[in-house]
Amino acid sequence: MLDATTLQILTESAKYDVSCSSSGSKRANREGGLGNASVGGICHSFTPDGRCISLLKILMSNECLYDCEYCPNRRSADVKRARITPEDICNLTINFYKRNYIEGLFLSSAVFDSPNRTMELLTETVMRLRKVYNFNGYIHLKGIPYADETLVMKAARYVDRMSYNIELPSEKSLKLLAPQKTKDSLIQPMKKLQSALIYDKENKIKRDRVIPAGQTTQMIVGASPESDGHILRLTEYLYRNIGLKRVYYSSYIPVVKSDLLPSDPAGLLREHRLYQADWLIRFYGFDVNELCGEGENLDADYDPKCAWALKNMHLFPVEINKAPLEMLLRVPGIGARSAYKIVNARRFASLDFDNLAKMRIVLKRARHFITCKGKFYGSEANAARAQLLIDEKSSSDGGQENEQLSLFSTPSEALSALTGEL
Repeated sequence: MLDATTLQILTESAKYDVSCSSSGSKRANREGGLGNASVGGICHSFTPDGRCISLLKILMSNECLYDCEYCPNRRSADVKRARITPEDICNLTINFYKRNYIEGLFLSSAVFDSPNRTMELLTETVMRLRKVYNFNGYIHLKGIPYADETLVMKAARYVDRMSYNIELPSEKSLKLLAPQKTKDSLIQPMKKLQSALIYDKENKIKRDRVIPAGQTTQMIVGASPESDGHILRLTEYLYRNIGLKRVYYSSYIPVVKSDLLPSDPAGLLREHRLYQADWLIRFYGFDVNELCGEGENLDADYDPKCAWALKNMHLFPVEINKAPLEMLLRVPGIGARSAYKIVNARRFASLDFDNLAKMRIVLKRARHFITCKGKFYGSEANAARAQLLIDEKSSSDGGQENEQLSLFSTPSEALSALTGEL
């Protein structure tokens, strides 16, 4: 019988994995309110069509063979340990689902006994859910480094998504802070899964396809000295060579003490800027070299698209009625949906600033980089830079824009976040 203490230990231990959108949130419930994102156990993720779904988020065990410096569950940590069986997880998932608490499962584990034994029990859990309990809800499973490829591939045919957390963005940092792990132990399983996914797609396999929702990973930002440029180059490689669906960034918080780790947190702004740059790479056609140099960090004062535009003022202003789609996507204040709206609307009539305002273009940004019917209402480069900085600071000091640090405050902002608009 699963007791409340065990459940609390294993859900609390799972909350540091940010591969689900609400992971790591500190938003607690208020009097008279609904929901509580700071309690372990339930996290929120988003489907491809934008729906927010609730997932049971739990570890099978927090007993770990490894001693990664940054991990609250590391072998040498003085914490309460617990382990539950595949049957316990299945019962918990089904009972929560029947009560409409959740729509799926996010299952991970520390590495206990051996990598193969851990992966074997995780695989048994998802198999039982699918075959014995006929559960067809969403399942996200964390892969175990060094586990046998056969076990991994078997599990991959029962789950919707898998992920191997890279955690640290360089081999050097892995050796220092997570000496039991290697780059190959994390990257090679990703490549194998991607190859299997491509094979299923090319052969039009419909039933029991490998990870139909793809793969994700997580990187800790600020626990090791790698720059934003280094992190984004790895991100770009993962998207373009391994086909990952998402890279999640976790701002380092010193939850454990170690002489090898910084004493100060990395801060949410750096994490926020990485997510913004990530959107530009995935949806806006930017190359990482345009956004950040190899040893550089992203500009803290301006969002990455704005910083790029200010460095390339010789390319602006662009005429809204003539500029190609690729250039419209690079104008601060024009998001992906808006750029397509402009291209479609100008086929029928020339657009002016009033038309753009009705399309919800953020003109306080865009006006410095565009003309409409030859008219320019922006400022020259230095004045534009100063005005944009004021706007950015006013947003971060309490305006709603910076609530992307708690990502979704209004329906329109939620849709913008999902489509990556900047």
